[in-house]
Amino acid sequence: MIEAGVFQEDDPIELLEGWIVQKMVKNPRHDATVDRVNELIAARVPADWRVRVQSAITTADSEPGPDLAIVRGPASRYLQHHPQPADIALVVEVADTSLASDREKARVYAKAAIAQYWIVNIRERVVEVFQSPRPADAAYGPPTVYRAGAEVPIVIAESQREGIKVDEIFEG
Repeated sequence: MIEAGVFQEDDPIELLEGWIVQKMVKNPRHDATVDRVNELIAARVPADWRVRVQSAITTADSEPGPDLAIVRGPASRYLQHHPQPADIALVVEVADTSLASDREKARVYAKAAIAQYWIVNIRERVVEVFQSPRPADAAYGPPTVYRAGAEVPIVIAESQREGIKVDEIFEG
């Protein structure tokens, strides 16, 4: 539809389960938190992986644009297509005004068997981590909620990396 001129490349939309959905408006607190989480995660990603920021991924029936995605590198791997579930270790959505819709997106990511999905919940100052996707049910197991003082583990290709302290995300 972008190539046909129906939408512009920078229109705030994404394809979720076959529906074109308008993305939420971002505020400064959201954008600053995305930047902070990007800095923290990028410092922990192995050289053969990379962090994509607010870039599309492709699943069987959706093309969401998560705030962050850890995907296999190099960047040139994605010149002809967006990362697909087999390329993705972690998807992160930062939620301020978008918490309800970001929780709904768990269906999309679980159905695609994406191993980890985080919601960085700005209002409650917690990180909700969804794991153990059940694609047939389009669901994850119950989320683990990490609060102040806790460290959120990062797992990439079944290898645990140094985690991120919740306090580092929400400092200031």
